[in-house]
Amino acid sequence: MHRKFIALIVSTAIIVTGVSASQARAADAKDLLGGLAAIALIGAAVHQYNKNRERERDQYVTRRYEPPRPQHVRPHSGPHHVRPLPARVARYDLPQRCLRHYEGYPGKHPLLGPKCLKKHYKHAGSLPQSCKVGFWNGSKVRHAYEPRCLRQKGYRVVYNY
Repeated sequence: MHRKFIALIVSTAIIVTGVSASQARAADAKDLLGGLAAIALIGAAVHQYNKNRERERDQYVTRRYEPPRPQHVRPHSGPHHVRPLPARVARYDLPQRCLRHYEGYPGKHPLLGPKCLKKHYKHAGSLPQSCKVGFWNGSKVRHAYEPRCLRQKGYRVVYNY
């Protein structure tokens, strides 16, 4: 604000001085044009000076200082915060609640029930059919998935479902 005011005062003084001096000498056109050219040059110089200062001021970047955090502290980490697995990895996690012992199955280990998997595992349709076993329970043929076979294919039973 102060610079603009001072520039206005100086330019006005130069104009008045140029006009009064040219009138005192019975001003001719050459003197008048010379004075106007001088004023224009001074105005252009002031404009260029202000433009350069603004450009310099815009180059400085101000940021709020944040002290560096230690590497072992994560944001949003609570005492038991666990980041979820990516979808491409989590799709191989089978729910533990679907493990059941079936009557009539010759093995003593539990199997994964297909109805439970359809209900609690959204990728049940993509399970390998080679791991699906059929067995007679005394009244009808039942089907289930063997966890050992699925584990060999990359699946795992997760106990937090």
